[in-house]
Amino acid sequence: MRTKLIARHLVAAFTIAALALPSGAAVYGNGTRTANFDVTLKIVADCSIAANSLDFGQAQGLLTTAVKVTSNINVTCSNSTPYNVGLSAGTGAGSTGTTRYMSGTGGNTQTVQYNLYQSAGGTQWGASQGTDTMSGTGNGASQVLTVHGEIPPQATPAPDAYKSTITATVFF
Repeated sequence: MRTKLIARHLVAAFTIAALALPSGAAVYGNGTRTANFDVTLKIVADCSIAANSLDFGQAQGLLTTAVKVTSNINVTCSNSTPYNVGLSAGTGAGSTGTTRYMSGTGGNTQTVQYNLYQSAGGTQWGASQGTDTMSGTGNGASQVLTVHGEIPPQATPAPDAYKSTITATVFF
């Protein structure tokens, strides 16, 4: 009777052990071997740029004193990537290099002269790399560059909505 009891316990133990193994799993005891594999990624120099509008105001009267405002450009470049940010002359009639104008609308051919600077009263901001662009080095996060805009005193043109579109370019 004791032998039958031991046999039942052994059968129960083997059954429990067999149920504990995943279905179809086999247990091997002849040794192990390993293999390594690489997980890779190549990061290349890359940048993105976003710019906010620069608004000199919607209720400006006479242009007898300088009007100064700022705006931001956000540049994100991969870590350690050198870059330059340039600003085009804009779309205003007569704009070239760092000489910029906003044009009137419709049949109004008058313009408003304005300047864009890299710092308040500093270097004018243009698009010639190494001459009038702003340089930096990427760190993988967004870097904020401030655009300083100024309308110098000038003869006030006819009332109208004046506009120019600037293209901001990141060279890397």
